[in-house]
Amino acid sequence: MVQIPRSLVSFAGGMTQVGRRDRTAFDSGSEEDNSTSPSEPQETRQGRRIQNKKEKRMASVLVVEDDRRVAAEIGSALAEYGFQVDEAPSGSIGLRKALDGNFDVIVLDRMLPEIDGLSLLTELRAAKVSTPVLILSALSAVNERVDGLRAGGDDYLAKPFEFIELTARVDALARRKMAAEAVNELVVGDLRLDLIERVLHCGNREIELLPKEFAIIEFLMQNAGTLVSRKMIFESVWGYSFNHQSSVIDVHIGKIRKKLDPDGLNPRIHTVRNTGFILRAPS
Repeated sequence: MVQIPRSLVSFAGGMTQVGRRDRTAFDSGSEEDNSTSPSEPQETRQGRRIQNKKEKRMASVLVVEDDRRVAAEIGSALAEYGFQVDEAPSGSIGLRKALDGNFDVIVLDRMLPEIDGLSLLTELRAAKVSTPVLILSALSAVNERVDGLRAGGDDYLAKPFEFIELTARVDALARRKMAAEAVNELVVGDLRLDLIERVLHCGNREIELLPKEFAIIEFLMQNAGTLVSRKMIFESVWGYSFNHQSSVIDVHIGKIRKKLDPDGLNPRIHTVRNTGFILRAPS
């Protein structure tokens, strides 16, 4: 694997910028671990029940990138921060590895030979592979980012980018996945969210959710009984700054409400005007 100096490199095609790398909260050994210890008993808080499962482990990342130089530099930067890295030089190889492997995060270039990034992502989600995916692309327009997220991407980073930002985004996705694996389920009233099988039950009904809907209800259940803003939801689920003119969260919340309570008689997600939402068990 190509070794890169302790400098920060960003690229777009053959363009290179060099600056100082800032190792702060993204260093795997520098953060406080506020997660619940696996040795602690089951805990009930704010009507929410969580059950511990696994200890913290090193995160693994699959980098699907056809440019060998770029792939090597990404892999080296991620490895330097403590990630286990595997690489795939084409869409077909990336799809096979993603289906066969057990990765915590997939870094996926959008423009790939054989199978393009979005087609690969669509096949993964159709196969029920829920591994968080960070899409990399020089296509940075809003509609391009939206297409990537709607195809099943969890985050979208436009080229050129700084490696420190790439590493931070991968770290955030890995922590989110590993935190989900650390508990079996979340329970709020008659809602039970299985974080292993990624299934939501409302009473005796199984509720079918899209990936973003699942992430939103998971965030709301993690914060049950607490007012959460649209900004908090957006940055947790999408991983980047909230556009205050966007109605995407309200649209998703509306769809989740209809799935949970088709007749509107037992609301669970309550809107606080101009502020955000609260998830409560129905009275």
